[in-house]
Amino acid sequence: MRVVGLPKPFYHLYRHLPPDLSPKAEARSRWLSCWLTLREQGLSTVQASQTLYLPRSTLYRWLKRLKGHGPQGLEEKSRRPKHRRQPTWSPELSQAVLSLREQYPRWGKDKLVILLRREGIKVSTSMVGRILSRLRARGVLKEPTRRLSTTRRAHPRPYAVRKPKDYHVHKPGDLVQVDTLDVRPLPGMVLKHFTARDVISRWDVLEVHTRATATTAQGFLDSLMERMPFPVKAIQVDGGSEFQAAFEEACQRRAIKLFVLPPRSPKLNGHVERAHRTHTEEFYEVYDGDLEIRPLNQALLQWEGVYNRLRPHQALDMMTPEEYLIHYHPELAPLSHM
Repeated sequence: MRVVGLPKPFYHLYRHLPPDLSPKAEARSRWLSCWLTLREQGLSTVQASQTLYLPRSTLYRWLKRLKGHGPQGLEEKSRRPKHRRQPTWSPELSQAVLSLREQYPRWGKDKLVILLRREGIKVSTSMVGRILSRLRARGVLKEPTRRLSTTRRAHPRPYAVRKPKDYHVHKPGDLVQVDTLDVRPLPGMVLKHFTARDVISRWDVLEVHTRATATTAQGFLDSLMERMPFPVKAIQVDGGSEFQAAFEEACQRRAIKLFVLPPRSPKLNGHVERAHRTHTEEFYEVYDGDLEIRPLNQALLQWEGVYNRLRPHQALDMMTPEEYLIHYHPELAPLSHM
């Protein structure tokens, strides 16, 4: 088989590339060098390109750019379209949009287009939006600076803090997530359901109240500490008012670390958020008993026992939270009388 090679200066060019090439251009040069070497060794262009897992058309295109423009031709080219869409609106329309926007600086295209139509100017909403974008890009339209801040300033928490990055969760009780859920069993009736979930063992403590206040949250904390079969070292809550004041003071008295989530970040409390769905689907949606708080809490306590000791949990390899504790943390397993 006869292999037709390229002139020797061409290969010399590959070995002495200018040092100011970008990493992408240097990589393309190396691919071309490998491709040409494979061809010199007797492979066809198809076989050589398949060996490198690169399209043959791409390699030929790089080779053409290298021949025509030298090593600089392997640089990334601009992908900007050759023919860009040109504005189709008149200067008068642009000035009308600018005047209205300066008069009403916080109004967007949807409102401005109504004002323009009232003046007899037929224009689409999208065109008004494009005009505003073009005016901003040219620096003609400048957005007004905010002179008055109406953002609510967060009050400093006396005890709760953000969970430190170096706080690691290894054992049951290292972190218990607590949250509330609105339950509406009847029209016009709203109950406040409290859930506490240990993120390691998935052990849950449940309670329901008519209101979610710091006092009821403090009472739930007492139930949590009584019914968790292991010591609780830290609790994580959102920024709800029910987890402030008396609840925060109770955590401090018990020397329990209290971590509060950043605003609008429920995913950081994902374990207890998922627990809400389970208890809604498997308890509240099938419960047909008395809706008074006392009997409802008694039924909820029975369901809590079923959940922790009888219901298999997929996240625990189909073990119950109690079986998980006995198997992996026997020193923290619930006592026989619980």
